[in-house]
Amino acid sequence: MEDLTREVWPLAVGKIIAGHTQYSALVRRTLVIDVEDAIWRKQLTSITPDILRKLAALIGPGIVTDLEFRVAPLRMRPRKERPLPLFDTADEANRIDDPIFRRLYAADRRRRATASAA
Repeated sequence: MEDLTREVWPLAVGKIIAGHTQYSALVRRTLVIDVEDAIWRKQLTSITPDILRKLAALIGPGIVTDLEFRVAPLRMRPRKERPLPLFDTADEANRIDDPIFRRLYAADRRRRATASAA
């Protein structure tokens, strides 16, 4: 069962989140996932019900009933080299693929701009 949950983790969360997490273990019915830092742990904890629903849809109900996110340094993965834009007039938030994190980033940026203007 552990091999199955390891294989479907990236499908359940998408490639962006999978790139910032690492499958650790399946302990009873709890899937243990290593994350880069406390911010990722907090964000992923907040969407745990959504991830559990997606996992249930992929592997069946009752196999994984809880998620535990642990802060642990992730192994370095090779990254695709992309050229840096010389000048980007578009909103930088639009470069964030994940819609949830894009909205969170934009909202935080607006909050900081408002706080610094006051």
